[in-house]
Amino acid sequence: MPGECFRIDAQDNVATLLQDAAAQEELLVRGAPEIPGLRAREDIRAGHKIALQPMAAGERVIKYGFPIGEASQPIAPGEWVHLHNCRSLYDEASSSLDPGSGARTEAHYG
Repeated sequence: MPGECFRIDAQDNVATLLQDAAAQEELLVRGAPEIPGLRAREDIRAGHKIALQPMAAGERVIKYGFPIGEASQPIAPGEWVHLHNCRSLYDEASSSLDPGSGARTEAHYG
């Protein structure tokens, strides 16, 4: 049985994973029957965003039918959409967070 993700609004170019997805796993995109056979390009944890279509650098990331950020580099369908390849339109500080831990990168702990 394929993993699942959910597109919230018909205008969204990302979906939210409902469970962890392994690299190359085929996903059922709930809310988007027109997108068959989407495959995760990498391991992606549940609750994170996955690209449903190609996005060019500077293109808006749409979730909930609204732009939540913009691609900071090209993003392919099936890629994890997170801090390493998009930036917020609302919170400049989030662009400097570590993608794995969410920690601020300008702070050094030692």
